[in-house]
Amino acid sequence: MNSTALAPPEGTELRPAFCLFVAPVAIALAAFGLARLAASGPGVTADDFVRAALVAVWAVAGMVVGLRQRTDRLAPIALAIAGLGAVALVTDALARHNPGSGPGADTWRSVSWTAVGLLFGAFVHLLLSLPHGRLLAKSRRMTVSVALPIGAGVGLVLSRGNGRSPRWALSLLLAVALVGGVYMANLRYREAVDADRRRMQWFGWALAVGAEVVVVAVALELIADWPPRPWLLATGVSALAPLSLMAGTDQRLLARIDRLLAHTVALTGLTALVLAAYVVVVLGLGRTPSGTERSLLLASMLAAAVAALLYLPAKARLTDLANRLVYGERTAPDDTLRTFGSRLTRAIPLEELLLQLAESLRKTMNLASAEIWTGSDGRLELAAGVPHRDPSSLSIAEKERLVVARAGVSGGTWLDVWLPELVAGRDPALIRVGPIAHAGALLGLIVLQRRPDGTPLSEEDDRVVVELARQVGLALHNVQLDSALQASMEEVQRANDELRESRLRIVSAGDAERRRLERDLHDGAQQHLVAMAVKLRLAEDLVDEDPNGAASVIGELRRDLKDAVSELRALAHGIFPPLLSSGGLTEALPAAASRAALPTTVEMDGVGRYAPEVEAAVYFCCLEALQNAGKHAGDGAAIVVRLAGHAGRLSFEVQDDGAGFKVDGSAVVGHGFVNMNDRLGAIGGRVTVESVVGTGTTIRGEIPVAC
Repeated sequence: MNSTALAPPEGTELRPAFCLFVAPVAIALAAFGLARLAASGPGVTADDFVRAALVAVWAVAGMVVGLRQRTDRLAPIALAIAGLGAVALVTDALARHNPGSGPGADTWRSVSWTAVGLLFGAFVHLLLSLPHGRLLAKSRRMTVSVALPIGAGVGLVLSRGNGRSPRWALSLLLAVALVGGVYMANLRYREAVDADRRRMQWFGWALAVGAEVVVVAVALELIADWPPRPWLLATGVSALAPLSLMAGTDQRLLARIDRLLAHTVALTGLTALVLAAYVVVVLGLGRTPSGTERSLLLASMLAAAVAALLYLPAKARLTDLANRLVYGERTAPDDTLRTFGSRLTRAIPLEELLLQLAESLRKTMNLASAEIWTGSDGRLELAAGVPHRDPSSLSIAEKERLVVARAGVSGGTWLDVWLPELVAGRDPALIRVGPIAHAGALLGLIVLQRRPDGTPLSEEDDRVVVELARQVGLALHNVQLDSALQASMEEVQRANDELRESRLRIVSAGDAERRRLERDLHDGAQQHLVAMAVKLRLAEDLVDEDPNGAASVIGELRRDLKDAVSELRALAHGIFPPLLSSGGLTEALPAAASRAALPTTVEMDGVGRYAPEVEAAVYFCCLEALQNAGKHAGDGAAIVVRLAGHAGRLSFEVQDDGAGFKVDGSAVVGHGFVNMNDRLGAIGGRVTVESVVGTGTTIRGEIPVAC
C-alpha cells in the first residue's frame, strides 16, 4: 500500500468524503483485527491494544487534518499510515488465528510484516514532506521511492523468523528512518516561513517528547530492570506524532509552541544529564542493583527528576530569600542594572524613569541620597533626586567637561578639584560621582551620597554605576536625537506650509497682474486707439470737402499716437523694464528712482551684472519699497536706495525718513512685504523690515550670488 497513491493531484483540494470514508475504514479494520485476536487461542495482548489505539489516532488525525487543511497532502499520508497499521494488525490476527507454519499462516504473516516495513517508509515520507505533505525536491521523491521498497523488503525478511520479531532489527530500521528523515526535515525547516515553522515545531515537540520517554525507559531498564516492557511504552508514546499534526492546524496552539518546545528541549537535556550520572553510578557498582538497592535507586532518581522540574520556579524564590537575608529589605546591588534596560523599552517618560532609577539606587545601595543631573554644553540641571531638593543649576567649563566626561566613578578630593560646585556644603568623602557621557560629550552625572555611618561603596557598586551611566547616556543621546528629529520635522513642515502658501500667492499674483494689464490696456491704450479711429474716419470725410480741417485732424492724430506710444512704453516698463535687461541694476534703478513719488537718491558700491533672476528680484523689491514709501512715508520725506555687492552676496537697502510705523506681525506680513519675501526666498535670499514711528522705515534684503 503506497502512501503517495492516496494523495490527490497537485493544486486540488482534498474532498471531505475521502477522509470521512478512509478513516472509519481503517478504524473498522483495527477493530476487526482485535475481534479476531479475541476469538483466537492466545487472545488480545497489551501490544495489540496499543497497536489498535495507534491506528485509531492516526486515522482521526488524518481525518482532522484533511478537513481543516484541504490543500495539504499530510492527510493522505496519515491515513495511509493508519491503513497500513490496520492491515498489519488484521493480517497478524489472521496468522495467529491459524497457528503453525501452514501456507495460510505464512502468507498472512508475510503480509503483516510487509505492512510493518511499509510503515517505516510512510513515516519517512511524512518527515520529508513536512509541513504541507509535498515532496518538492527530486531528491526527496527519490528517497521516498527507495525507502518504501526497502521497508517492504525488510518486513518480508523479518516475516521468515517464525513469528519472533527481532526488535533490534526494527529498532535499527526506525533509527535510520528517524535520523535521515529528521535531518532532511530540518533542512526544510530552515527555509520555511514562520507559520510553516510553527507547524513543524509541533512535530518536533512530539519527537522530542518521544525521545525523552524512550531514553528514560531504556535507562531505567538498564539500571533497575524497570519498566518491564519499555518497548510497549515507546510504541504508545508515538501517538504524539499524529496528535502534533492535529495541533498544527489550530492557530491558537500554533501561537504557543515556541516556549513549549524550548522548555521540552531543555528538560530533555537535563534529563539526559541526570540519567548519564546514574548510569555512571551503576557502572561504578559493576552490577545491576537488586532488592532494596533498586528501590533506593528508583527513589533517588525520582527525587532528582522532581528537583529538576522545580529548579526554575524555586530559583527565583530562593534568590529573593537570599537577598532579604543578606541585604535586609534591600535587593541585590546589581538589581537596578538588571531592570533598568527592561524599563527603557516601556512607554515611560524619561523624567519618571530617572526618578525610578534614583529611588532604586538609594534603596539597593543604602544611600543617604541619589541624584541624576542632565544637561548639555556644560549646563546641568537636577533631573531627579531622592530625597528631593531644589539646588541651583551646575555650570561646568569646557576644560572640566573634557576631564569629567572621560573619568570613571570618582569622589573625595577629585570632586573638590573638578566639580567644586557640586560638593559645595557637602562632605566630598561621602560622595561618589559617575559621569553620564556619550561619544565623549558630557550629558549628565549620577551622584551618590552614602550615610555618614554607612560602609563605603565597593568596586561592584562602582561597576554598576558605570554601566548605568552608559545606559542612561545612550537614553539621553536618543532623546536629543528625537528632539532634533522632531525640530527638523517641524521645520520641514513649516517650510512646506510656506512653500504651499508661496505657490498660492504666486498664482494669485499672476492672475492679479493679468487683470491689471487688461484693465490698463482697456482704460489707457485701448481708449486712445478708439479715439484715433474716430478721428481717422473724420479726417477721411474732410479730405475732399475741407482739406485744411483734415490736416488739422491729422495733426491731432499724430499727437494722440505719440501719447499712445508713451503709455504703452510706460506699461511695458511696469512689466519688465528693457533698461534692466540691457544695462542691469546700475542703469535701471536710477531710472526707476527718477520716477518715484518722493525725492530718491541711489548709492551703489561694487554692483555689477548678475543673473537675470537676481537682478529682477532686487529691482522689483526696490520698486515695491519705493511705492510703499511713496504711499505711507508722507509729504516732505526723502528716500535713499543703497546697493552693495561684496564677498559673494548682493544686498540692498531702501530707507526713508518718513512717518514710520510700529513693526509687529500684522505689519510685516502686509501684501508688499510678502511679495518681497517671496521673490527673495525663491533664490535663497531674505528680507527684513525695521521701522520706528516718527523716524522712518528701512527695508533690507540680501541674496547669495556667484563670485
